[in-house]
Amino acid sequence: MVISAEILCIGSELLLGQITNTNAAYLAGELARLGVPHHFQTVVGDNPERIRTALAIAVERAGLVITTGGLGPTADDLTHETLASFFEVPLQDHPEILACIEERYRVRNRVMPAMNAKQAQLPVGAEILPNPVGTAPGILWHPRPGVTILTFPGVPAELKAMWADTAVPFLHAQGWGREIFYSRTLHHWGISESALAEKVEPYFNLINPTVAPYASNGQVKLRITARAADRNAALTLIAPVERELSALAGLDCYGADEDTLSSVVGHMLANRGETLVVAESCTGGMLGELITASKGSSRYFLGGVIAYADEIKTALLGVKSEEIVSQGAVSAGVARQMALGVRERFASDWGVGITGVAGPGGGTETKPVGLVYIGLCGPAGEEVQEYRFDGQRGREWIRRVSSLSALDHLRRQIATLQGSGIMKK
Repeated sequence: MVISAEILCIGSELLLGQITNTNAAYLAGELARLGVPHHFQTVVGDNPERIRTALAIAVERAGLVITTGGLGPTADDLTHETLASFFEVPLQDHPEILACIEERYRVRNRVMPAMNAKQAQLPVGAEILPNPVGTAPGILWHPRPGVTILTFPGVPAELKAMWADTAVPFLHAQGWGREIFYSRTLHHWGISESALAEKVEPYFNLINPTVAPYASNGQVKLRITARAADRNAALTLIAPVERELSALAGLDCYGADEDTLSSVVGHMLANRGETLVVAESCTGGMLGELITASKGSSRYFLGGVIAYADEIKTALLGVKSEEIVSQGAVSAGVARQMALGVRERFASDWGVGITGVAGPGGGTETKPVGLVYIGLCGPAGEEVQEYRFDGQRGREWIRRVSSLSALDHLRRQIATLQGSGIMKK
């Protein structure tokens, strides 16, 4: 049987949502890097009975249990005493740990509070896992055959230092790290998770590498994960699957790993020697923000106009006032004229215009919250796309998904031009 790891995060503040559980994400990544199978994560509050329940489950299904939190000096820091109770061993005082804690206080010209002494009490038989940056040591313990316990403080900086200094060498010595898990993530826009899953369903049955889909903020991702001796060997396993999945997705797949719609569009524009300007209404500058988040954007992005008021649309962008009167500011005609006007005004190769109803108010039966028009004007002419986003998702989501859809619209148009051989005029 393959020994797997389980992460047990202890702290009521995690359950209350008062802090984000970054420790679990960090440890999950580290376990993957070491090739340690990891199937479960549990969060439990500062309650000894509930901690015991979580431990009872964890030690039955994982050979390596990693805990974070509950190592401080206060009454609700219960990890080590609960572990000792669960495995029916007493706590043991460690004078050398107490001396180190006292010294940490002394160098800061402070006296150690008496309650810190509990941090020097560890279960009998446990090895000390030193804490180079804090007062709370952890333990490395084999309380029963087939079970290893590693405990860490909840402070991320302390956890990371202790993991690198002690845990990783120990795991290497136990044979971990001879293989790794390595993943490539393919990004998709303009296709639903279910539609993409139907296209690639046979790939979900692969064993090494594995393929799994998930949706995130309007886009769909396919994660391809291989287990191999090293990164290069993993990439050799991943490469043919990635090529096949990309071919099946076509233009719906825009990149992998660190690629963003902004960086991909920027790369395409730079390669063609073309420039871009934008005119934004409902997105209020978010499209320009996304574009300039990519390094090197000054090579192709000239700037933009936030044309929120109708007067700005007509005065700066040349939108016809009669169009606004007859069709409304949120209309295909206005989006087209915004894209055309901003392109002509700033002599750019590409112009994008966005107008819509971002909410929460302002929607009507015919023009509900989430209705957005994106105009595009470029070397091949003009076109407008209508989008009807979910108005219940909120204003910021609509602004963001509108901005990203504009980038995707431009990406697809450039890709089509490249395929047809049309270049900059």
